[in-house]
Amino acid sequence: MTLNKLTLSTKTNAPRRWTLFARGLFAAAVLLLGTMTASADGRGKDNHGGHRKIAADLANFPQNPDGTVDVIIQFKATPQMYHFDEMAAHGGRLKFSLYHIRGAAYRIPVSMLDWLEKHPFVAYVSPDRVNKVAFDDEKIPAVMADVARQQYALDGTGVGVAVIDSGVYSHDDLQTADNSASRIVYAESFVPGDPSTNDAYGHGTHVAGIIAGNGQDSLSGYGQQYMGVAPNANIINLRVLDGNGAGSDSQVIAAIGRAIQLQSTYNIRVINLSLGRPVYESYAQDPLCQAVEAAWQAGIVVVVAAGNDGRDNSMGTNGYGTIGAPGSDPSVITVGATKTADTPTRLDDNIASYSSKGPTLVDHVVKPDLVAPGNRTTSLQSPGSYLVTNYPEQNIVPLPVCDALGNCTTGAGGQYLQLSGTSMATPVVAGAAALMIQQDPTLTPDTVKARMMKTAWKGYPTTTTAYDSWGHQYLAQYDVFTIGAGYLDVNAVLGNTDVATGSAASPIAVYDGTSGTATLVNGQPLTGTSVCWGNSVVWGNSVVWGVNAVGANSVVWGNSVVWGGNNLTASSVLWGQSVTWGGLLAGDNTFSFGENGEN
Repeated sequence: MTLNKLTLSTKTNAPRRWTLFARGLFAAAVLLLGTMTASADGRGKDNHGGHRKIAADLANFPQNPDGTVDVIIQFKATPQMYHFDEMAAHGGRLKFSLYHIRGAAYRIPVSMLDWLEKHPFVAYVSPDRVNKVAFDDEKIPAVMADVARQQYALDGTGVGVAVIDSGVYSHDDLQTADNSASRIVYAESFVPGDPSTNDAYGHGTHVAGIIAGNGQDSLSGYGQQYMGVAPNANIINLRVLDGNGAGSDSQVIAAIGRAIQLQSTYNIRVINLSLGRPVYESYAQDPLCQAVEAAWQAGIVVVVAAGNDGRDNSMGTNGYGTIGAPGSDPSVITVGATKTADTPTRLDDNIASYSSKGPTLVDHVVKPDLVAPGNRTTSLQSPGSYLVTNYPEQNIVPLPVCDALGNCTTGAGGQYLQLSGTSMATPVVAGAAALMIQQDPTLTPDTVKARMMKTAWKGYPTTTTAYDSWGHQYLAQYDVFTIGAGYLDVNAVLGNTDVATGSAASPIAVYDGTSGTATLVNGQPLTGTSVCWGNSVVWGNSVVWGVNAVGANSVVWGNSVVWGGNNLTASSVLWGQSVTWGGLLAGDNTFSFGENGEN
C-alpha cells in the first residue's frame, strides 16, 4: 500500500441517520479478513509480509474542506513533547492527547500521511471514525429485575459508573434518595465546540436510568415504578455524542482516558459504552480497543453493546459477523439483547432478532459474551431532546392511579420514554456489575466477567423465529455467537464466590475449512496473564458455555449453511477466504423508524 495512491473522499455531508454498522463500511472490514492477520507485536501485515501503518479505510475517509483529514496516531511508546512539536511542524493540529493508548488525535494535511508511514516512531494511523449509539427507536415496556434489592440489599451505593454517551440530563430519578443532591457527580463534554453536558439527543439519559434510576417520578401516577438495576449508584457523565447521536473515535477515547484519570476520585469501577462502529482491523490495532483495554487493565469493568445488525443478510451470513468495535475486544463484556414476553419469568424470553452476532471480523473472537433484556425498555427521558421531539409516540403517558376511596392521581408527563436495542441491554449488565462491586469492592474486572458468564442462565431453546412489522421472518439459533454464555442472572452471580485466576478474555473460534469443524481456543488480551477458561473445574469450558454448547458441534456453531461448505459466500466473509465484493455498498436494510418492536 503506497500513500501516493491514496484518494480521500471530499464528501462532508454524511446521511443524518445510519445504523451502527453501516453496510458500506462493512466492506473495509471484510477486505481486511483476507489481507491482515494479527502479528506478535500487535500490528498488521500486508500481503507482502511487511508492516502496514496506515488503516485501509483511510483511503475513502471523508476529507475536510481545507484538505485535512482527522486521524488517530498510535506510537510505539508514550509520545514526548518533542514528538508533538514535530507533528506541529509538519502541519498537524492536536485534538486530544490519548496517553492511555500511547497516541493522539490529530487533524493533519493529507500530504502528511506519507511522512507518517515512514516515521520510525509511528506504529499505526487510523481515521477518527464516527461512532453511533446502538439502539433502535421503538415502543417498549420496562423489564427490570429487583432481586438484588430484595435478597441482597444492594443498590450500587458508592460505586461510580461512567456513562460515555450523548450526555445525561439531571433527572429527578438521578437524585439522592432524600432529593438533596444529584448522583451525577461529574460531567464533562468531549464534543468539539459544545461544552454542554446536557443530553440533546436523549440516549445517554435513558442509559443512565437503566443503570441507576431510582424511580422517584414514577412512584405514583404511573402503572409501575421504573427503577434501574443499581438505583443508588453514582453517574459520571462523559458526553461524546452530539445532538444527532454521533461522535468520533477520538472523543470516545478521550472520555475513556478521563474515566481512568478520575477513577480514584469518584470510585469509577464500571464504564458503559452503548455505542460503537464497524470493525476495520484487528483489535490489536484498533484504537478504540486499545482504549478499553487500558481501562480494563486499570481495574474498570467495561461493558459494550454488541450492535443491532443481527438481521443483516447482505453478505449471506444470516447476521453473523456483525459485532462492532469496541465490543470486538476480547477483554470487555459485550452484550446482546433479549426480548421478554411481558411476563416475570425468563422461560418465555427469546433473543431479539436484531441483536448482532459473532464471531468478530478479522480476529474471530467469540462474541457476545452475555445477553440481557433490551427490547421494549422504559427509562428516563431528556426533555426537548431529539428523540423526545421527533418520536413523541415513544413517550410514556402517565396513568390515573386511584385509591380505595376513588381518589385518583396522575404522574407528571415528560419523564420516561421507551427504546430498544443492545444499547438498552448493556446498562442492565453495567448495573449488575455495580452491584457486584458494592458487594465485594476487591473484585477485578476479570472476576466480574467470569462470574457473569459462568452463572448465566443457559436454558434457551435450540431455535426460535421472530417477525418484524413487515412480516419478514428471522430464524435465531442459540449458539455461542448469538447468546454467548447465556442470559445474565443477577441472583446467581451475586451468590457466586469464585475468583478468576487469570484473564477472562473471550475465546477465539478457529475454523477448519477442510473438515468443516470449528473449535474454541483461549483468547488473549493485548496485555494480560494466562486465560482462566478451561484451566480448572471452576472455569471449565463446559461450565461457562454449557455442556451442550461445548460437547455438541451443531449447538456451538449453528447452521452448517453458515459455517460449513454449503454457503461459500458466508464462509469467505467470516473466515477470511476469497471475498466477493458485489453489493457491498447497498444501503441499510435492518431496523427502521416506525417499527413497533418484536412481540
